[in-house]
Amino acid sequence: MKAFGKEAYKQCVYINFESNSRLKGIFETDFNIQRILLAIQIETNITIEAHHTLLIFDEIQEAPRGLTALKYFYENAPEYHIVSAGSLLGVAMAKHTSFPVGKVDFLNLYPLSFNEFMQALGKGRFLDLLNTGDWEMVKQFKNEYIELIKQYYYVGGMPEAVQSFMEKQDFAKVREIQKKILMAYEQDFSKHAPHEIVPRIRMLWNSIPAQLAKENKKFIYGILKQGARAKDYELALSWLIDCGLLHKVNRATKPALPLKAYEDFSAFKLFLVDVGLLAAMGNLDIKTLLGELGVFEEFKGALTEQYVLQQLITSIPAIDVYYWSAENARAEIDFLVQLKGLIIPIEVKAEENLQSKSLRAFYQKYEPQISVRTSMSDFRKEEWLVNVPLYAVSKFLLNL
Repeated sequence: MKAFGKEAYKQCVYINFESNSRLKGIFETDFNIQRILLAIQIETNITIEAHHTLLIFDEIQEAPRGLTALKYFYENAPEYHIVSAGSLLGVAMAKHTSFPVGKVDFLNLYPLSFNEFMQALGKGRFLDLLNTGDWEMVKQFKNEYIELIKQYYYVGGMPEAVQSFMEKQDFAKVREIQKKILMAYEQDFSKHAPHEIVPRIRMLWNSIPAQLAKENKKFIYGILKQGARAKDYELALSWLIDCGLLHKVNRATKPALPLKAYEDFSAFKLFLVDVGLLAAMGNLDIKTLLGELGVFEEFKGALTEQYVLQQLITSIPAIDVYYWSAENARAEIDFLVQLKGLIIPIEVKAEENLQSKSLRAFYQKYEPQISVRTSMSDFRKEEWLVNVPLYAVSKFLLNL
């Protein structure tokens, strides 16, 4: 936000409501814009010029009635430009506040995708090559792409972790940052969530690596605690999903448009917000990372499914992601997406063992226009499926 302010405006004024105790209560008296601007100018010693000054309100959830104040800036003083940020944990759970619906543009920020990770490391030309669709040329650089994807599995896309790795190339420092982030989340559970569900939130959160390590990754409450039932954990689960820390992928009973109409709410898989954090929770060590393909078999492909979902969500706007399984549970498709009027099955393979019994069964039954298998093998089109390298999966789907 600060970088944007310096680039696009004559000046910017930055207020952090978590650390600035004097301005924390600035909106409690009333929403008189001139009074509020005067207080900010006194505090920062900067004259605020309409249209030429960007006001940055950081940690806005810490200022009582801060979110509501944005509505009054919009209605009574639209000439002032404001960008605000806050933890979704705090914003989503903000109590006794009026949400400025229709008055504020909302933007969700995700961890960096693999494509953005390559750019951050100065490997933008590898991304340019994927954009050309020249798969023969891509194959010549396969080893470099595999090395980058291994690094991404470990580092993930949390900005601080990526920044540290970009500057120091120190995996130990990256893991330290990831553990710190995980600890901060645990502290936020106690800070923002209703006290009575905090133990269930922690139990659910810490079960994700074990849930994803199963051959069948469907979420099972019994792994949390013997005899655990869905209704006991519904609120805790909703809380983690609403806060953006978990992604829920529901089963679709039928691969037809729209997929939303065939959603099975009782069967779902849960994924973390970031593949690097999953690696940290699973204590994936650096030796495994640097092995031949060991990292891709860790957690029996858990990291790989997490990676693919993350690329779908962060790279393809407004995509609907589900999974499919047969009623007899003998066949399962890892992901089913609705994209450009098509229903596309995606089978995820962690390594180069490319038997695709479930995908073939799905194809024979439903005859989709495109069937995708993503793995560490090179790009190739077969009679009934397309094999897409893991490092190119989002680019392939975007370029359909």
